[in-house]
Amino acid sequence: MASAVKPDTTDVGSLRERCVTGIEGLDNILGGGIPRGNLVLVAGSVGTGKTTLCLEFLVRGAEKGERTLFLSVTEASAKLIENLSTFEFFRQELVSSGGLVFVDVPLIYDRLGLNHEELTVEEIDLLLKAFLDLAKEVGAHRVIIDSLTSVCYRIRRDERIRDFMLKLSQGLTLLGCTTLLVSEIGQSAGRYSLHGVEEAIVDGVILLGNARRQGDILRILQVVKMRGTSHSRAQYVMELTPIGLLMAPHLKGGRQET
Repeated sequence: MASAVKPDTTDVGSLRERCVTGIEGLDNILGGGIPRGNLVLVAGSVGTGKTTLCLEFLVRGAEKGERTLFLSVTEASAKLIENLSTFEFFRQELVSSGGLVFVDVPLIYDRLGLNHEELTVEEIDLLLKAFLDLAKEVGAHRVIIDSLTSVCYRIRRDERIRDFMLKLSQGLTLLGCTTLLVSEIGQSAGRYSLHGVEEAIVDGVILLGNARRQGDILRILQVVKMRGTSHSRAQYVMELTPIGLLMAPHLKGGRQET
């Protein structure tokens, strides 16, 4: 008698190369890390830990020898580095060696003469090219734009935002970058980005928020979607500590393929 064929139960998502975030709890939620090349929104309101999560993602990459790039739209690089120095996982030599590169986007605006409140199509293309050229010049494996909301505020029109996002995604993926885009949303926005266009194009959405428990305000993390991997959709309590972000389950949930 012929033997029965054992069904193939291999998780397709596990075949994707992972960009290990270095944030242990997050890597566990994602089944090993973010699929390399993904473009991911990190969405949340003020004070939910968006920038801190992104900075640790970059530092952990730089520690592994990956080149990393932080494009800062709203906060001076010097202040970001000063804030980073309060964490035990950060070492100044990661910056001095060029493994961790900070660029202030307002300087790019000035250099390119992008002084209008609303950018034209030609100016949007100039800004996009500047971002991609920087990532290529650095040889970046990991990229942060903080915040995408501020960039899109100057693009404004949905169709132009969609075009910008598609070109940004294609360009960074071709360069082999895994990218986190900070998205600033209100407490009850009902969506994950300013215009609602951005979240439809990205590969993943990590939602950060606040919850009250016995009078305390807890930071909450939830992976809403992540293409290329099975992941937990449960909520997790996220704590900012001197050694980095720590997470523990908040609500139970299953795993879902997206």
